[in-house]
Amino acid sequence: MSTAATQSSPPARSGGAAAIGLILTIALNVVAPILTFNILTGDHGWSDASALLVSGAWPVLDSVIMVAWRRKLDEFAIITLVFLVITAVVSLVGAQSSRALLIKDSGVTGLFGLLCLATLLAPRPLMFYFGRKFGTDGTPAGVAYYNGLWQFEGFRDAQRRMTLVWGVAYIAEALVRIVLVFVLSTSTMVALSPFMIYGTLGGLALWTVRFVKRTKAEGERRAAAAAAAQASAT
Repeated sequence: MSTAATQSSPPARSGGAAAIGLILTIALNVVAPILTFNILTGDHGWSDASALLVSGAWPVLDSVIMVAWRRKLDEFAIITLVFLVITAVVSLVGAQSSRALLIKDSGVTGLFGLLCLATLLAPRPLMFYFGRKFGTDGTPAGVAYYNGLWQFEGFRDAQRRMTLVWGVAYIAEALVRIVLVFVLSTSTMVALSPFMIYGTLGGLALWTVRFVKRTKAEGERRAAAAAAAQASAT
């Protein structure tokens, strides 16, 4: 990002649109699936696998709403759908014992970590699309600005480093949870697993915010130094 700071500022993000998007994302990807799963398994006696598949329809609805809102199928929506397919496949494969289901949960997050690492071989890594999804207002001007940052080496390195950290962290989290499944009781793991999932996500989000701020500040300092040197030379 060393020279990215010299580029014009991005279009102002609409606070109302951002708030609505965030509320929908949390409601359809976090709250609704959890409530649906608990209601179906607790009140209606559904199996964990069946309830999991039904609760997975909410994130699909979120993708449909985002596509209809923006009137296009962006890379993030495609990634979301791929992740849901992975979740469904992992849930359907093998035995449906409580231990197997807990291991499958770890398999989903582990596969997401592998997906992050795999995209390091792609033209642009996964975190680039996450950043464009949540760091812009989704308008053509906002997306064009964010895409334009890819020309800067510092920005590219930062996106790849973030993707690497997310991938390694989720693979490590999945491996630790698999080990704990065989060490702890099922009831303990049912209570502990959500804390590990959201704790990992929260920790990665906090690290990412700090990393972006630090990288941006370093880029601005380098850009200012380069401008000062150029002014002195002329």
